[in-house]
Amino acid sequence: MSEWRTLSTVEGRPLLGGTSRVRELQRAPSGLAYEIHYPAGVASPPHSHDHDSIVYLLEGHLKGTVDGVEASLRPGDSVLHPRGVTHQVEAIVDSAWVEFKSPLPERPPVA
Repeated sequence: MSEWRTLSTVEGRPLLGGTSRVRELQRAPSGLAYEIHYPAGVASPPHSHDHDSIVYLLEGHLKGTVDGVEASLRPGDSVLHPRGVTHQVEAIVDSAWVEFKSPLPERPPVA
């Protein structure tokens, strides 16, 4: 498990409302898992990735969109962000989740 790092951008675009933190949990040849924490009010801008991402919410409350469809996650909920599909997320309250990415992202999420 890696150390916590500040996350201030997603896919080269600045986070809205502040910064978050991220750490790598595990890595395999086919993908990896991160733990991500957003304080209340922090949001990602609309963006897409060159990989699939599965988000599993540990604590808090997230709202966002995936391909224009609204999503609301509570602890124990999950959502898929398919490769190439525009999505965004906002922490309604302090929130933590595990994000699984496959295949390995070309760029690390730390900025």
